[in-house]
Amino acid sequence: MAATQLKPCLVLLLTFSVLAFASAISRNRIKSLNQIREVNRKGPYIGLITVIATEEDAFFASGSFKPDPKFPFIDLSGRRFRFGVVRGRKVVYVRCGEGMTNAVAATQQMVDLFDIKGIIHFGIAGNTNNSMSIGDVTIPNQIAHTGLWEWFNTNGTLDSADVAQLEIGDYNVPKGNGTNLLGLIGYMEEEYYSVAGEPNVAESLLWANISLQWLQLASNLEGMKLEQCVNSSLCLTERPKLVVGLRASTSNIFLDNAAYRDFLFQKFGVSSADMESAGVAMTSLSNGYPVIVIRGLSDLAGNQEGDNAVRKFGGLAAVNSVKAVLGFIRNLPSSTR
Repeated sequence: MAATQLKPCLVLLLTFSVLAFASAISRNRIKSLNQIREVNRKGPYIGLITVIATEEDAFFASGSFKPDPKFPFIDLSGRRFRFGVVRGRKVVYVRCGEGMTNAVAATQQMVDLFDIKGIIHFGIAGNTNNSMSIGDVTIPNQIAHTGLWEWFNTNGTLDSADVAQLEIGDYNVPKGNGTNLLGLIGYMEEEYYSVAGEPNVAESLLWANISLQWLQLASNLEGMKLEQCVNSSLCLTERPKLVVGLRASTSNIFLDNAAYRDFLFQKFGVSSADMESAGVAMTSLSNGYPVIVIRGLSDLAGNQEGDNAVRKFGGLAAVNSVKAVLGFIRNLPSSTR
C-alpha cells in the first residue's frame, strides 16, 4: 500500500480509537453517576478521610467498618470511596493521599458528590510541643496553613500583612557569621472563600477554627485509654494521652528538623505538624460542613537523636487516632447519624 493511501487509513483508525475511548469514559461516568445517586438515597453520611496506607490499615484492622453489601465502593478520579457503617453510623471513607492538593481535591469531591453531614479527618502527625509525647492524640481547635510564603532576598522588606517572619540567617552557626543568601521568609494568610461570605470576595484567614459543637463533643474523649505498645518488646515509656484544644499547622513539608520545629512552636504555638489537615478543614468549612481533625503523634518532627521515630511508632499513632475516631463517632448525636 502506498504511503498516500496509508495516511487516511491511519487517520481513520485514530479517529475510531479516540471515539471508542471517549465512549468508554462516557459510559463509566454515567455508571458512576447512577451509583452516586443510589448511595445518596441511603445517606446522609459522615465523611472519613485519612492520608496514607498506615492510617487506612489501622482503620480497617479495627474491624469497625462494615461495608455496604450493594455498593461497597465507588472509584472516582483514581480514588476509592467506600460506603458502610461504623458504630451504627453511615459513613463514606476515602484515603486522599499526601499533601494539600490531594487533601483539598478529595474533600471537595466528597462534599460535592455525596450526601454528607460532616467530615472527620484522622491520621498521624509530627509532635512540635515538648509537653506532648509520641503516641499521644491531639484534636486541635485551630489549624493554620503555614506553607504559604513570600521568600525575600536578604535585604528584602516584609509585607505588613505577613503574620510571621523567618530570617534564615538567624540560624547560621556560629550565629551572625556572614550573610545567608537564602534571605527571609514571610508567612502569608490564606485567601479564604466561604458559602457564608460574599461571592467572589476572599477573607484573610490564618487560623481555621474547628467546629465548636464537634470540639465540645470530642472533649468527652479526654482520659480515654490509648495503646502504649507496638508489640511485646516495643513500648512507650508512658501511657499516651488525648488532648483537645491545641493548635496545629499544615504545609507541604514532612517536618524532620529540630530548629524549624521549635520555630513553629515559638511563632505559632502549634503542637503538631502535618501535610493535609488545613486543606481538609478549610475546604469543609468553606462549604459549610462541620469538621474535626484527630491526629496521633508519630514522631518528634526532628527533635530526636538518630532516625525519625515514625518508622517505629507510626502504626501505633495511627491505631490511637482510630480509637479516638471510633469514640467520637459513638458519641455523635442521633441528628448526625
